Amino acid sequence: MEGSKTMEMTGAQMVMEGLLREGVEHIFGLPGGANLPLYDTLPQYEPKIRHYLVKHEQAAAHAADAYARVTGKAGVCFGTSGPGATNLVTGIANAWIDSVPMVCVTGQVITALIGRDGFQEADIQGITIPITKHNELVLDVNEIPRAMQEAFYIATTGRPGPVLIDIPRDVFQQRGKFYWKDKVELRGYKPHFTPDPNEVAKAADLIERSQRPVLISGHGVIISQAYAEIRELAERANLPVITTLLGISSFPGTHPLYLGMTGMHGMYWNNVAISESDLIVAVGMRFDDRVTGRLKDFAPNAKIVHIEIDPAEIGKNVRPTATLQGDAKECLRELNRLVVRKERSGWFTRLDQLRREHPSITIPDTEEMLPQYVIDQIYKATKGDCYVCTGVGQHQMWAAQYFWYDKPNSFITSGGLGTMGFEVPSAMGVQAAKP
Repeated sequence: MEGSKTMEMTGAQMVMEGLLREGVEHIFGLPGGANLPLYDTLPQYEPKIRHYLVKHEQAAAHAADAYARVTGKAGVCFGTSGPGATNLVTGIANAWIDSVPMVCVTGQVITALIGRDGFQEADIQGITIPITKHNELVLDVNEIPRAMQEAFYIATTGRPGPVLIDIPRDVFQQRGKFYWKDKVELRGYKPHFTPDPNEVAKAADLIERSQRPVLISGHGVIISQAYAEIRELAERANLPVITTLLGISSFPGTHPLYLGMTGMHGMYWNNVAISESDLIVAVGMRFDDRVTGRLKDFAPNAKIVHIEIDPAEIGKNVRPTATLQGDAKECLRELNRLVVRKERSGWFTRLDQLRREHPSITIPDTEEMLPQYVIDQIYKATKGDCYVCTGVGQHQMWAAQYFWYDKPNSFITSGGLGTMGFEVPSAMGVQAAKP
């Protein structure tokens, strides 16, 4: 087998050695009976790998999630069997729906007890099938290196997502041969990155012929780190830019072309603009209900250019006229080669009119200290040079509306799952990543 020379070690050491080789520097977790052998090995790998002890596994998952969002690397969390593993589930589901790369390593009861409803046994593999990109119960100690290497590969390539590796306590303790491949290749998993040139040309033509276009920048722009490319498209083709909630901080908040957030809690003028548009260029977004409202009433006059890496999202909610399936950065690079500058003075005049007529984010003049005012003052005090972590609810929307994010990827929030309690553990994860 290609790769590093084999070495003998315990299953727990194999997990830690795998993390080290994947460049992991931070782990969030909580020990318990089934994963104690893993924790016994931790001192051997400090200070190269630092462990953050949480009081509840959900916090470990959220911290790993936020760490992944700001670094672009897979976040790592540990949990024990039974309730330890099930406590991770909300955080895993949050990472799943928001496309966050994460590797969760859980302990399991000893192999002789699996399926016998032993103490603290839960079928975490079965439980997390719908909310993981991949999961695996490893029963052979010699399979741990392969499982770990594949977990990181799957979690971080294509559309990112969480992967769970479940390992019985006795397998952690067994000794076996550690090996490491030079390259991971999975026959049934081939992420697609480059768009069809014909679809790129069709998209460029639609942009050129449009009179009232809107560019919607989603989370995929941040995941792909396509900040320069999305800005180039907007400036080159003269497109007004709107973001989804998770797309906030993908485009400079103070840029003249930026209009703010769309959707249920977005600026009123943006929703009117979408309704009046004749073309929507949607990048790295999935047209969820918080953006579209009633699908039959969404952008009734607009053709759609959809740039998206996950084929399952294309045509799921909205039927596109042109489809650029692939990595957002790569797709935008190809599109930018073909788009041309077009003056749209009439459209921008209309957008300015909408903003005057519907001043959605004006802070009322009152002696009370309103939350909107507080958010605005935090923005002015920090000049936007910070990371903002939120929970879910009204404060989340105020943070989205009244803070202008020029710093790329600086708004860390739970989007699709809407997980309350995300703010404190996510702040821990961001602080570990960007102290």
